[in-house]
Formats: sequence, C-alpha cells, structure tokens
Amino acid sequence: QVRLVESGGGLVQPGGSLRLSCTASGINFRLYTMNWYRQTTGKQRELVANITSGHSTTYADSVKGRFAISRDNIRNTVSLQMSNLKPEDTAAYYCNVQFRGSPYWGQGTQVTVSS
Repeated sequence: QVRLVESGGGLVQPGGSLRLSCTASGINFRLYTMNWYRQTTGKQRELVANITSGHSTTYADSVKGRFAISRDNIRNTVSLQMSNLKPEDTAAYYCNVQFRGSPYWGQGTQVTVSS
C-alpha cells in the first residue's frame, strides 16, 4: 500500500522560510518522480516542483529561485525548502507520486504566509 506523509507546514511571516518533508512507503522510492503540489480554496491543484529518479528538477515559474526540491533515497523522503515566502504561497501543500498509472497523495500540510 502506497502511503505519503507530509510534515513541516505552519505559519510564517513574508520573507521567511519553511521546509516541507514527505516520507513515502509502499513503493521503490528511488525509481519514481516525486511531486509537490499546492492548492488554495476554489482553485485547481498546481504543480509546484518535482524531482525525477535521476534528480532532475522542475519548478513552477512562480517559485523559481525561491524553492528547492530534494530527495533522500535512503530515508525515502522528498523535501521542499521554501525561502522568501510570499502571501501568495499560502496553500495546502501535497506530496504526490504516480504509481502504476494511479496518482497517490499525502494528506497535505498547510502553509500560511502572513504578517
């Protein structure tokens, strides 16, 4: 059974930093592209960043230069380091993996950027 568990969200002031983590189980983690999405109320979930099995990374234009995704194939963890956070980064952040043709999601972790 595939399971993704996120942690690390919270309340931060504009310009601050947070680090999100997602631990996966039930898959051969090192073989899969791992994704971070975010969603705000009334909007579609958007891809924030992903990292392939070969450690290639992709970022949404809105977070380039501010967010960094990384993975630890020993701990089966993918992390999202978020810096210079802006109020528009406020959202629920979700870890995702596409496994055998089906998407799997974590429970989400809330990030709120506010003074």
